[in-house]
Amino acid sequence: MLKDKSGLKGLEEIGRKHLRRIHRNLPTATLYQEAVKNREGMIAHLGPLVVATAHHTELAPRARYLVRGADTDRDVLWNDSLQGVTGDDFNRMFSRMVSYMQNKEAYVQTLRAGPGNGREVTLRIITENAWHSLFVRNLYTPLHPPGEGMDFVPDFTIAHAPGFISLPDLDNTRSASFVMLHLAAKVLFIGGTAYAGELRQAVFSIVSTLLFHRGVLSIRCASNVGTDGGTALFMGRRGTGKTSLATDPDRKFLGDHGHGWDNDGIFAFEKGCYAKVQGVVQEKEPELFRCTRSFGTILENVAMDPATTRVDLADRSLTENTRAAYPATHLPGHVPEMAAGHPKDVFLLTRDAFGVLPPIARLTPQQAAYAFLSSYTSVFHEDAEGPRDPAPRFSACFGTCPLALPPHEYAMQFMEKIIRHGTRCWIMNTGWVGEPYGKGERLDLSVSRALVRAAASGALDNMPMEEDPVFGFQVPTKCPGVDTRILDPRKMAADPGEYEIRANRLAQEFMADFSRFGGGMPEDVRSTLSDVLTVEDPLDVVDLGFSM
Repeated sequence: MLKDKSGLKGLEEIGRKHLRRIHRNLPTATLYQEAVKNREGMIAHLGPLVVATAHHTELAPRARYLVRGADTDRDVLWNDSLQGVTGDDFNRMFSRMVSYMQNKEAYVQTLRAGPGNGREVTLRIITENAWHSLFVRNLYTPLHPPGEGMDFVPDFTIAHAPGFISLPDLDNTRSASFVMLHLAAKVLFIGGTAYAGELRQAVFSIVSTLLFHRGVLSIRCASNVGTDGGTALFMGRRGTGKTSLATDPDRKFLGDHGHGWDNDGIFAFEKGCYAKVQGVVQEKEPELFRCTRSFGTILENVAMDPATTRVDLADRSLTENTRAAYPATHLPGHVPEMAAGHPKDVFLLTRDAFGVLPPIARLTPQQAAYAFLSSYTSVFHEDAEGPRDPAPRFSACFGTCPLALPPHEYAMQFMEKIIRHGTRCWIMNTGWVGEPYGKGERLDLSVSRALVRAAASGALDNMPMEEDPVFGFQVPTKCPGVDTRILDPRKMAADPGEYEIRANRLAQEFMADFSRFGGGMPEDVRSTLSDVLTVEDPLDVVDLGFSM
């Protein structure tokens, strides 16, 4: 079906024959016009484009597919979230997608992920909707002027058609929405979902895989750079506040999500941001709030009054996961080179709903590797009334791409880099301290920012610290500009005995998660990491669970 070795020429030729019209590399203003003309979205007060993804947000589990081959069977870490399909399955899906796009218009962007100079992957991204074309243009660097780039041969092609659905009985899939990747053909398809986050996830997976073979460790994190040139990384899953902490008016913004770490330092895959904006208020996050009121920004699933065209960031009626996609140039300070030196500080973020972890603690390299491998946070069941029923989640290396290496090998690469470059590592709880969700209040962003500034400036290096008796990390007892009592969750707990039960239960959850990887680790790695966290004479609290 795809005639040449890369598949790119064949895909392009089919597009020229069967599509009604191809719009190449349209700029922001023109894509606005196309989106409004196509009734894909509306322009809100002060200029953002407001769009909705209907009932589709993130893909269902087990809806991501990879064409099997000699390379994938050798290099890919297969798991429940990644399903194998055959080349015939892929070609059948491709034929049906071509039929679906017959006589439709398509939007094409030729882009670069990464800063260039050998630290980039080039992409052609074909979308059914104009607003998705604007989304990828916001996040990645355009390579060609409008109308050009027809004969450009990129490293990879992505085709996205939200209206095209999979037929499980025919396509050997499990649901109507899907992502299907063919590494040998250098093509990825997305169908059945309009959620723009799937495009970013697809690019991260592709870039991570291709750059891995160039010796680059790919990391999901946000980043910024201080006035002294010191780089800080903020690793965390959704809702932990990594973009909010990286968007600091006193530091230059570097990147929002995907980063590479090589022998020369850190570089961002993206030149834009895709930030969660539910509940954002001007008083606490003025930079992010301003971006939600700017021309060029896409507001995804944000409620808007059709009469006044004003948006309401507090409204969660469409989804809790409301988003804004905007270029970094919307921020008052950013690093246009998209690259910086080796990180001086790494902050491993968690939103602990159980009030156990301190707002900040210093980690040894071994503890940092353990925290990186575990990637703990709390998740909530979310409905129209808001979040409830928190549960612990461990996601392995903050969702690092599953291709190429087992999670513990990523963790050991990470530990080797922080040791080699003398990087300080911290675990930060941006959730609840002392008292759990439902009984206490979530830590204010201003406190977390003050802690980041103190750590990055070196001020915490001179503060007295105490070792946590359960987790073993070093907790500062003082911090400039922060209430001393907040630093110790035990002092924030109304019932110290009940707090110890929660702390021991969470420690056991960490160890149970670690046991998933233990069998596949070399003995030296297992012994290095298994000693990080131990609970002597653990309390029998299984019956208590995590109920609040």
